Amino acid sequence: MSKPVVLVVMDGVGWTEKDKGNAVMHAYKPQLDELMTKWPHTTIKASGTAVGLPSDDDMGNSEVGHNALGCGQIYSQGAKLVNESIESGAIYQSNAWKGAVDFVKAHDGKLHFIGLLSDGNVHSNISHLIAMLKEAKAEGIKEVRVHILLDGRDVPETSALTYVDQLEGVLAELNDDAFHGCIASGGGRMVVTMDRYEADWAMVERGWHIHVMGDGDMYESATAAIEALRAKGGYTDQYLPGFVVGKDGVPAGTIDDGDSVILYNFRGDRAVELSKAFDYMNKGFDKFDMPKKPNVYYTGMLQYDGDLKLPDNFLVEPPHIEHTLSEFLVNKGVRSYACSETQKFGHVQRSSLMNWKTGMKYRQTSSHSTRSHG
Repeated sequence: MSKPVVLVVMDGVGWTEKDKGNAVMHAYKPQLDELMTKWPHTTIKASGTAVGLPSDDDMGNSEVGHNALGCGQIYSQGAKLVNESIESGAIYQSNAWKGAVDFVKAHDGKLHFIGLLSDGNVHSNISHLIAMLKEAKAEGIKEVRVHILLDGRDVPETSALTYVDQLEGVLAELNDDAFHGCIASGGGRMVVTMDRYEADWAMVERGWHIHVMGDGDMYESATAAIEALRAKGGYTDQYLPGFVVGKDGVPAGTIDDGDSVILYNFRGDRAVELSKAFDYMNKGFDKFDMPKKPNVYYTGMLQYDGDLKLPDNFLVEPPHIEHTLSEFLVNKGVRSYACSETQKFGHVQRSSLMNWKTGMKYRQTSSHSTRSHG
């Protein structure tokens, strides 16, 4: 290169000829207008199959877009990766699935599922949960409990009851003399359990009390809890306070010694902290007090942190990715610098990982902004 070359990706700037509601088109943006008229440019797709999602009906999100840009290629991500594993049956042949099932059977325990209950395909998909519930019954599991985290962010903001009704319909069909499954606890994703990048460990602590201990406001059903909490506080789904399902003061399903726990979210950023709580609870964990530390078999849907090898057990193997964009630049002797605000540094870290793995200096820089989505 005889002169500096700058590649600028305008992440988050949507481009369409549609006039109505087009903030980019109507904004005063002389610098961007000049770049778009005087310099080479193109547009790129940031959703659907273009970024490794199952279909073109799937909206993009920050993680899949950043990962696709960082590795410079299309590969199966998140939902598609899990879809393929469920369709092939590979997920049920994994050591983690077999370990979770065997642990429950050996201890006459319960199998618990924790995760975001929606079909948003950003952090989870209810279809994955339903498939595993059916397989659990087929493999002779007797007791199953589901701890639901309500979305309202990647799906309509008050759509929780749609997914609760769908889940309870499946459970009603599965329940018989040999199998019993029910919803045991829940809460909004921005209130319990799904914190990310250690911004608010109190969210995870609330989740621990609600899911593990059955310690929280109790309602006879998830539907009753959601309706009552909405009426009381006018909450949208993601901000609903945590709740426990039970009757006469007895929780429907605490997490106890001899149980197995599956976190069925596939996206990593909001799954790391709960995974740390389970995997590290007897290894010096100090983020919050744990009045109860059950002896359980814990597994995530995916490996949520490759550097920490977290969690110890996971159901679906990550894709093997070579020849990333960062690796290409490093091999060409081109220095690169990556930075992000706090809530997205994990995406930059993953897509830039090859920099330091191949010997170039990598520096993680982040602000403390929390204004982001996903």
